[in-house]
Amino acid sequence: MRILFVAAFISASPILRAQSNTDSALQAVIERLDRLEKQNRELLTEVQELRRQLGGPAQSASADASPPAGSSPPPPAERLDVQESRTEELAQTKVGTSQRMPVSLTGMVLFNAFHNGGFGGGTEVPASAQLAKSSDASGATFRQTVIGLTFNGPDLPGGGKASGNAYFDFWGGSAAPSNNLFRVRTATLDLAWKNTTISAGQDKPIVSPREPTSLAEVGLAPLVGAGNLWDWQPQLRIEQRYSFRNSDPNGNETGLKLQAGIFETSEVYSSTAPAALSGTLEKQRPAYEARLLFYRGIPGKRRVEIAPGVHASTTHVAGQSVDSRLGTLDWLIQPANRISLTGAFFQGTDDSGLGGLRQGFTLLSSGAAIPVHAAGGWSQLAVTLAPRLSLHIFGGEESDRPSDLTPNSVRRNLVYAANAMYKLAPNVIAALETSQTRTDYILSGTRINNHYDLALAYLF
Repeated sequence: MRILFVAAFISASPILRAQSNTDSALQAVIERLDRLEKQNRELLTEVQELRRQLGGPAQSASADASPPAGSSPPPPAERLDVQESRTEELAQTKVGTSQRMPVSLTGMVLFNAFHNGGFGGGTEVPASAQLAKSSDASGATFRQTVIGLTFNGPDLPGGGKASGNAYFDFWGGSAAPSNNLFRVRTATLDLAWKNTTISAGQDKPIVSPREPTSLAEVGLAPLVGAGNLWDWQPQLRIEQRYSFRNSDPNGNETGLKLQAGIFETSEVYSSTAPAALSGTLEKQRPAYEARLLFYRGIPGKRRVEIAPGVHASTTHVAGQSVDSRLGTLDWLIQPANRISLTGAFFQGTDDSGLGGLRQGFTLLSSGAAIPVHAAGGWSQLAVTLAPRLSLHIFGGEESDRPSDLTPNSVRRNLVYAANAMYKLAPNVIAALETSQTRTDYILSGTRINNHYDLALAYLF
């Protein structure tokens, strides 16, 4: 009897081992299926959110998430095939990084068709009316297309978070089709905590963060040399936020933001430094900037923001030092969600290191270098006329003190413009803009240039 039992056990062992292996394999398949279903649910959630943002129906995504009522779920093998197919599709379309951190591709494909008058100097986006007249210029370009990457990094000690972005375009080089160079526009790395953010990157000056809305002027910021201190330069800054909590029944927020940092100025003044002395000019210098923002209201509805700022740096040329000292003020006034008034103002000496007119100092015949006193600013009225249609009217001016300038220098540069933007789709915008530049030269009078631009942008 014992011999028969042993023989039966030995003969059944392969069957038991096979059954055990089958159970293990089935368990592995089930666990993998659970993981894939979890990934699918996350993907469906992202699709629903994207459709909601784009204004499309979200029900179709939720309908895919579960079978109709009363129907039986498909067998595990079929579900596994579907999940593997979806996972492979997701792997082909995602942007991956070596550190497994989320990275998003964003930007704008931008087409511009433009026409410039005879004082445009043959450039696509003239910053001032040129002294000498030439023929009118018309053309089209994709050079102002912007490609960007945004990322959300790991957690930081103390409850902080790392994030950042980088934006590029093809505005480097020249307008020749074979010489459109890929260049960095702005890039920022942020280390943010609840009330404090430390940022390093390349951006506008700390004291001049705002600018008008335009699809005609993207390769260069709108109102260059006409009140907008725009130069994208390397910098290191810190921001400290203070929120004043209150029991406002209307939900208004009140607070302060204190920003301070070091900004690298661009000291390239081809129009002011004689060729014999151009080698003595330091091409970049550190600047120290600070800005205090006061805000009150509800974001996107009713809001008021006012921010004074200060800038200090020193230009070195021909063995001399020229002080750059500026006081600034920028603002946002939004009485309703469809109307806003933004702008900025500055006054001081030697502003060209921040993107003003390229005549921050003057070398006298005696060899002395003196700073040019300047004042300028800009303002914009933005009105949303309909859910798809918006209107922007803006203008800016920089005036330099004539006694600090040499003959044929620019005493005053004035630009005013208007554009209408229409959303053909949530991420497709058509815009028509017209502007006029009036540049006043010492001893040579005023030159006027008209600029017209038709833009078509695809946001992604």
